Amino acid sequence: MNIIKRKFDTLVIGAGGAGLRAALQLSQADAKVAVVSKVFPTRSHTVAAQGGMNAALGNVTPDNWHWHMYDTVKGSDYLGDQDAIEYMCRAAPKTVIELEHFGVPFSRLNNGSIYQRPFGGQSQDFGGDQAARTCAAADRTGHAMLHSLYQQNIRAKTHFFDEFFAVDLLKNEKGDVLGAIAYDIETSEKIIIEAKTTLIATGGAGQLFRTNTNASINTGDGMAMALRAGIPLQDMEFFQFHPTGIAGKGMLITEGVRGEGGYLVNCEGERFMERYAPHAKDLASRDVVSRAIAIEIRDGRGCGPNKDYVMLKLDHLGSEVIMKRLPGIRDTSMTFLGIDPIEEPIPVFPTAHYTMGGIPTNRFGEVVVPIGTGVEEAIPGLYSAGECACASVHGANRLGGNSLLDIVVFGRAAGNHIIEFLKSHPNHQVLPEESINSALARLNRWENSPEQVNSPEQVNSPEYVDSPEQTNSPETSKNDSGETFTVPQLKAELQLVMETKCGVFRTEDVLAEGVIAVQLIKEKLNSTYITDHSSVFNTARVEALELENLIEIGLATVISALARKESRGAHSRVDYEKRDDESWMKHSLYFMEGNRLSYKPVRTKALTVDTFPPKERIY
Repeated sequence: MNIIKRKFDTLVIGAGGAGLRAALQLSQADAKVAVVSKVFPTRSHTVAAQGGMNAALGNVTPDNWHWHMYDTVKGSDYLGDQDAIEYMCRAAPKTVIELEHFGVPFSRLNNGSIYQRPFGGQSQDFGGDQAARTCAAADRTGHAMLHSLYQQNIRAKTHFFDEFFAVDLLKNEKGDVLGAIAYDIETSEKIIIEAKTTLIATGGAGQLFRTNTNASINTGDGMAMALRAGIPLQDMEFFQFHPTGIAGKGMLITEGVRGEGGYLVNCEGERFMERYAPHAKDLASRDVVSRAIAIEIRDGRGCGPNKDYVMLKLDHLGSEVIMKRLPGIRDTSMTFLGIDPIEEPIPVFPTAHYTMGGIPTNRFGEVVVPIGTGVEEAIPGLYSAGECACASVHGANRLGGNSLLDIVVFGRAAGNHIIEFLKSHPNHQVLPEESINSALARLNRWENSPEQVNSPEQVNSPEYVDSPEQTNSPETSKNDSGETFTVPQLKAELQLVMETKCGVFRTEDVLAEGVIAVQLIKEKLNSTYITDHSSVFNTARVEALELENLIEIGLATVISALARKESRGAHSRVDYEKRDDESWMKHSLYFMEGNRLSYKPVRTKALTVDTFPPKERIY
C-alpha cells in the first residue's frame, strides 16, 4: 500500500481555538505535534465568534468565579456537570490574562483594564444585579483570539497539515486510537498520521439546519468519526438556537448588541422581553429569548409583511458606541440587509447556532465511555475539546461568552494531560493494517470514476454520467425507483427536515416523523456516487464525506430528542412542558450501532464548593 506515513507525539484534528490552544501547550513542551485542518487555520469557525469570553475579572462590576459558576449551572438548566463547571469558571480569569499575553488585543476601559460587557444569564451575588463579565475585542473577539493562537503556534513550530480532510480514526484490536487517515483536498493524496495521542477538536454541526450561524465547514466531522469508532455522543438533543440571527439569512447578530443596550421589539413597538423575563429582560438566557421571539411571531406580533421576525433596536445607542463597540455588526447589517443600524433596527429571528452535546469527556479532556451502570473510564490517549466535546459545562443550554472560554480552558487542560500521558507512554503502538483498510474503504467509496460508476457491478449507478453535461455535474445517486439525487440536494433535504422536525419547539409526532425522514435520507445516501470530474480540488468528494457525517449527527440529534420526554434548556417539548428532574436529570448517550440510547447521571458534586441544587429557572 503506497501511502505516506508520518509519526507524531500528538495528532490534533481541527485548528480552531481548542485545537490551537492544545497544540500550543504541547509544542511549548517540546512534543512533536501535527494539526490537521480542512481549511487554513485562521478560517476555522472560532474566527466568527463575536461577543466575547466570560471571566470574573470584576473590571466593570463586582464579580467572582463562584457567581460565574452559579450562572453557568443555572443556565445549563442544571444538566451541566458541576465539577467541570467549577474548573472552567475558576480558570477563566487566568486564561484571559494568558490570552492577553499571547497578543489578543482586548478592548480597554479608560483606566487601561480589559473591557467587559454584560451578556445574557449573568448576575452578581448568585442571581442578583446584572454582571458585566464578557471580555471583548470589539465584536471580533474570536477573530483576535484565533489569529493570536495561530501565530503563537507558528512560533512554537507546530506542524500544520492545512486543507487536509481527516477521514477516520485508526485503532488497534484493543480499541486504542493510534491516529487517523487524512486526505489532501487539493491533490487527492492520502496520508496516514500515526500518533501516540489524538485530540479531536473539529467544532460543531450547525450545518444540520437550513438557517444557521455556522460556516459551511461545521459538519460534525469529529463527532461522526467518534461514532464510527464505537464512541457514543452525549446530550445531542440539546442544540442551541441563537435568538438574533438575521431574519431569513441566519448570519449572527452578537448578544453583545443587547449587552451594549440594544433591545427587541415586536410589530407594536413593544419591548416584549419584559413580559417573559421581567428582571433580565433582553439579557435572559438564550433559550428563553429564542422561545419568546417564536411565541411573539406565533401569536401574530411579528414584524414585516409576513409577520415572521422581530426587530432588534440599537439606533438609540448612538453612532459613537456602535462604531466603537459593534463595528462588525454594522458592517454585516449593511452588507446583507442594506440597513445601517445607526439609523434603523435589524430584523432578527432565532437561528441554529451551537451544539451543546458531543463526544463525552471529563474535565481533563479525556474521552470517557461507559463500562457499567454509572461507571465510565477514559480511552487511553484519546482526547476531545471545544464544541465537538461535551465536558459537560453547557448542559442543556450554553450561556453566551462561555464558548470561547470552554475551548481555551479545555484545550489547555487536554494539552497538559497529554504531556503527562506521553511521559508514561513514550512509544508508538503497532498500527494494524485492517484499521487502515477500514478507513480507506470509506474514502474509496467516493472515488468512483465515470467508468467505474457505469460498470456492471454498480447496479444503482446513474446511466447518464457519460454525457458531457453530467460528467461535470455534482455527485449523483439513484434509488430503487430510478430517481436521481445530488449530494447538495440530500444535504438541503436533511437541513429542511432538521429545521422543521427538530427546531425551537418539538412534539412527539413531529420528532418521530423526523427520525423516519433522516433514516430515509441515509438510505438514499447508500446508493450515491460521484465522479472524479465533478469539481475542482475534490470539493464534491469532501462534500459527500461531510454529508455522511451530518446524517449520522442528525440521527443522533433527533433520536435523542424524541426519547427525552421533558422540556429542559434548549430542548422544548410542547407535549412535556415542564422540566422533570426525577426522571430526566441525566445525560443521554447515543450509540451509532443500532441507534441505541443509554443514560448516565449528571455529576452534581463540585470540586471544592457546595453543589447548586436544581430550582425553578427564572430570569
